[in-house]
Order: sequence, then structure tokens, then C-alpha cells
Amino acid sequence: MILSRLSLTALLTASFVAAQPAAAQLAPKVSSVVTTPHVRAELVALAPQGVAPGAAVRVGLLITHQPEWHTYWKNAGDSGLPTEMAFTLPAGLAAGDIAWPVPKKIPVGTLANYGYEGTVVLPVPVAVAPDFKPPTSLTGVASADIKLKASWLVCRKECIPEEGEFALSLPVQGSTALHKAEFDAAQAAEPVALDKPGTIEVDGNTLRIRIEGLPRAAHGKTLEFFPETTDVIHTAAVSGKDWTQAWQGDAWTATVPLAEQRSASPADMPVVVALAEADRQAGQPVAWRAEAPVAGTWPAKASRAQVSPALQAALNANTANGPGAVAATPAAPVAPVAPASANFWIALAGALLGGLLLNLMPCVFPVLAIKVLGFARQAGDRSAHRAAGLAYTAGVLVSVLALGGVMLALRAAGSQLGWGFQLQSPAVVAALAALFTVIGLNLAGVFEFGPMAPSRIRSAEAKHPVANDFLSGVLAVVIASPCSAPFMGASLGLAIALPAAQALLLFAALGFGLALPYLLAAFVPAVATLLPRPGAWMQTLRRLLAFPMFATVAWLVWVLGQQSGIDGAGALLALLVCLAAVVWAVTLKGRTRTVVLTLLIAISALLTRAIGHNVLQPVEPATLASAASASGEPARWQKWSSERVNELNGGGQPVFIDFTAAWCVTCQYNKSTLADAGLLAEFDARKVAMLRADWTRRDPAITAALAALGRNGVPVYVLQAPGKPPLVLTEILGKDEVRAALATL
Repeated sequence: MILSRLSLTALLTASFVAAQPAAAQLAPKVSSVVTTPHVRAELVALAPQGVAPGAAVRVGLLITHQPEWHTYWKNAGDSGLPTEMAFTLPAGLAAGDIAWPVPKKIPVGTLANYGYEGTVVLPVPVAVAPDFKPPTSLTGVASADIKLKASWLVCRKECIPEEGEFALSLPVQGSTALHKAEFDAAQAAEPVALDKPGTIEVDGNTLRIRIEGLPRAAHGKTLEFFPETTDVIHTAAVSGKDWTQAWQGDAWTATVPLAEQRSASPADMPVVVALAEADRQAGQPVAWRAEAPVAGTWPAKASRAQVSPALQAALNANTANGPGAVAATPAAPVAPVAPASANFWIALAGALLGGLLLNLMPCVFPVLAIKVLGFARQAGDRSAHRAAGLAYTAGVLVSVLALGGVMLALRAAGSQLGWGFQLQSPAVVAALAALFTVIGLNLAGVFEFGPMAPSRIRSAEAKHPVANDFLSGVLAVVIASPCSAPFMGASLGLAIALPAAQALLLFAALGFGLALPYLLAAFVPAVATLLPRPGAWMQTLRRLLAFPMFATVAWLVWVLGQQSGIDGAGALLALLVCLAAVVWAVTLKGRTRTVVLTLLIAISALLTRAIGHNVLQPVEPATLASAASASGEPARWQKWSSERVNELNGGGQPVFIDFTAAWCVTCQYNKSTLADAGLLAEFDARKVAMLRADWTRRDPAITAALAALGRNGVPVYVLQAPGKPPLVLTEILGKDEVRAALATL
């Protein structure tokens, strides 16, 4: 067994159960309105004839923006993310797609976005099944309970991801029409489908568009143009030689420039044209939609990034020969990368080597400390040692594949997630802190699990001793995933774009690399001969290894402080003290244990109710930034945003970007390199602006920026100079590498 008489199976379960009181009351109170400093969002409904088969029922998110703030359309333009809505409806009701009202073009420096300002409702039609039977409440009134989970990106000069959970009880037989004016305005602004599809032709670096069938009210008018396909046109181009429009009889024509960094080459493009706001009349359609086939040959897409020489081979797998590359003509099928291709094998080798190097990262040290005890206990039993090595490898592989599968599935569903995403959740951070507290207490000798465990668990452990080794492999992945070792970044960035089978193969290579040292040691007899025989010294070593566990707890509390503020960190510390006291009380005997344990559980429950919500209570980014500044964060570091990068580059100033997170130990190590006075002097001499993108909490804008660089984890370091592709440095920074990058300016 890895820990003395300790079942990791039961320990994992016990630790997470202990964390449940804090997590349970952590769920926010759900209502129909969510208010932030930037928007007021409300779940609203329109059902004039009630909720019945054949009745017109619509629900929607009513967003009221603060002045100068905006959210985004289905195509956000040069930057941003569209609002996402996921409904939970009673049986017999089905939500359709968002009926997006026509947006407005919002210039942002040298960019332009498509979005909404002021007040807008994003309506969703609801279909009522013929056999719909509404549930009846205790008061006898039939109602339909509607729940919505929505997320949106709200921007001014800076962008802030926000989300909310909403609930609304809709009377089935009564009329609901309080927000009829807002729904009518949204319906009037919804593009009307045209009978004719229109045509689009690729001509060099421009698109030639022709749309027919527009009503007479639009003829001769200057129209606004909104493509629904992202990353195709130069959104910020202005009227003139780059962007022209004209009427040829009843047909509207336009010439639109392609984006310099175009990443899509569609065979069909749904597009929207709309009257200028000055030409719109109440009660009349204001926008029209056509799905136009694209003719002609798309030009080659621009490459996205350069990388440092150490990563060039791995990143090559994510360029022209990678998945998603478009053939010379739009009609030609896109072939996925074959597993036997040279680029795929390079990426596979990068994942294996990255997993191997992950063992040298500080993240993994607490689990390696447990494995040291495992080595020592099994030094004289080669068969047990081999079985433990295989079980540990299996635990690593299963958990890496599970983690990769979840990430791929959520990405496919539209979520913006990356490697290490689980530690972006305060609940997971708090649960891991509880787990390592219990492990540390066991190693320190405060309690032994064996005497307290039910006989069924003890007998199961005796029959299956490798279960501990398997779970230690799971634990290794949970703790190691926040780190990104050299060669990992490009390979995992490629994995997101690959077909699922190939992507999971890359994740498996990463896991095998992580488990390889222990697996080799288990099958190499020479390793066992180097270990001293089991003896009294192991108890001293065991207690010594408790301190890395407590150090990990301190780190996790600090991570939670970055997410939930000082109140959240303090609350977690207090609850961990209660957890330790409860664990100690379980070791007592007789009536004393009953009295003390009952008292401590009661105190823990009261404390959880009083302060537990602080653990999961998110802190506004502005508050975190202020706290960082007050704690001595260098003033030279600016908050990252894509708008800020473009603003600085547009003014001719190069930018160095640090994509980081509090839970990334490698990131914290690299900060010492970036704090070197000589290196900072070189940044100043070359007038390089330094921006920090903090990914401690989920941030779709940062996730999208990482994906654009072919990465999905941190750390990532990028030097971006005007007129040049971004230069991506290695995950573990060296001063010489940074100086060499600065020398290219």
C-alpha cells in the first residue's frame, strides 16, 4: 500500500464528501434577473395565448447595456464571442435557435465588431408538443418552469466574460405579454429570408457579392453588410476602393476585401444586408438574409504564428498540412491528417516527451512523494512492484484520456476550455485542498485509515492492493494537468483540431510519458537494489513527506484567493481547520469521541453556513487587479485584451504577452525570469509593452487567443511586433531565449 493502511479510494470519497457542505450552499440563488456592473440581463417570455399546442411562445434574454458597453452578434467580427444560451424546459417544450436581430457595426480602434448596445432581446421560439401536459403546482395553477444558463462577453475597451443562471415560471393558461414591445422590436429587426440565394465570387483577395430579390423599399439605398461566417472578410474596411457597393437594376452588388488573417474558406456563406438606421421605418422589414454559394478559388490562408526553434517541429503539425487545411478549390473535400503522416508522428513524439518532462514540474512533486513510499515498501517484492507500476500507468492513462475526452466534448459543444481547465473552478480547488489536507494528516500520523474503515473496504483493499496505485495515477494527472512542460503546448494545441481518435492518441502519449519513469523503474531490477530495505526509517520519511502535502494545500489556498478573493481564501482555511479537527476527533475512543465529534461537526456546519459561500463567490476582475497592484504587482504589466494589443501594434509598439494562471506552477517559476532587472531594461530599451493575460478563471477571450496560437494551456509567451507574425517562446523561459527574441525586433 502507498500510504500506511490508507485506501486512496475511500480517502478520495471522504475528502470530497467533507467538502460538500461548502459546495452545496455555494450555488447562487437563481432568479429571472442577473445584474452586473456592465449589463442587466433578464429572462423574459411572450405567450399572449398561454402555453398550448399551436400557440406562439417565445422566450429570450433581455440585455440592457451600460453606456459604451456592448455584447456580440452570432458573428462577433474581428474580436469577441457571441452570447450563448442553454435552456432547460419541461417535457413537451422544445427551444429553437436564437432569432438574432440585426446587429450594428461597432468600430474598436483598427478593428470592427458586430454587436448590440443599449437594450436588446435575443428571442428563442419555443415549440409546444401536441401532447404537452403542464405540471400543476401546489396552488393548483399550471405553470411551465423555464431555466436558462447563459454566458456573454461584454466589452468597452476591455472585455469581461460574464454568465448567469435564470429561472422563470410561466403560467400555462394565462397571457404573458409584459415584454411584448421588446419582442416585437426584435422580430422587426430579424432578417427576412430572401427567395433567391444570391451569389458570391472569390476574386483574388476580394469577394464580389450579388443579391437579388430585395424589396423596392431597399432599392437605391446604401445597405449594411453582415456575414454570418466568421474570419472571412476584413470587417473594419471602410467605404472606398477597398469596400464598394452599387445597384445594378434590382440587384445589390458589393466588393468586400478578405481578412489578412482569414481562417475560413466556406463553400456557402449566409449573409445579411440591412438598411441604414436613418432609412428604417416602423413596421417595415429592416434586414434580409440570403444563403449564397461561393464560386472561385480561395487564396491561401495566412500562417498564424512563428515559434522558437525548440518548438518548431511540433508546431509544424498545426500548419498547412494539418487538419482543417482547405484544398485549392472549395468543392474539393478536406482530408483529415492520416495517423501515419510525418507531422502527426512529430506531434505524438512531442506529447510523449512533454509528458516525460512533466515529471520534473513542481506540480507533480506531491504525488511523487507518495510514490517514494511505494518504492520503499515494495523494494523486496518484484512482482508487487511490477503490478503497482502497471496499475499506476493505467490510472494515469485512464484519467488523461477521460480529461482529454471531456475537454474535446465540451469544446465540440461550444465551450471555451483548455488544458488544466478543472482548476479554473473554485469548487475543484477547494476539494483538492481538502483532499491534500487529509493525505497530509495521514502521513503526519494524526490518524490511520485502516482501523476506522468498514470491514468491507478493508477486505476489498486486501483483495485489490493495486487500487491505491491506480488512484495515485489519477491523482498525478489531476495535479499535473495545470502545468505545461516543453513540447506539450504545440502537441495539445494540435489535439483540439484533430479528429477525436487522433486527438485521444496524443493525450494517451502524454499520459504514457508521465507514467514512463515509474513504469520503467517497476520493471528494472537495478532500481529495486538501490533502495534500502524497509525499516523504522520509513516512518520518519513518511512524516517528512507530509510537508509537501501541506505546501500543496497552501498553494491551492493561494490559487483560490486569486479566484474568490481574500474572503474566499480565509473561509477555505477556516473550513480546512474544521476538517482537520473532525479527522482528529474520529481517532478518539468511546464516549469522548461521540461528544467531541458531534460538537466539532456542529461547529463546522455552522461555520460552513456562515462563511462557506465565500469559497465559491467569484471576485470581479477589477477587484483582483487592485489587490494585485496593492500587493506589489509591477506597474509595467498591463491587463491583456485583444483590443489593447491591436491598439499598441497599430501605434508601432511591439508587445510581449504572458499567458499565465495562478494554478500554473511553471508560470510562477517563469515570473522570476521575467522579473530580472537586466531583462526588464532590455524590454524598456526596445519600448516593448508587457501585457499579462490571467487565465486563473475561465476566460473565453483568452482561450480563443491561445487557440489562435495553436495552444490550449499555459504558460505561453508571445512577442508580437507590428507587421510580423507573433513569435511563441518555449514554456520554460530562459533569459537568453528572451534576449534572442527581443533581438529580432
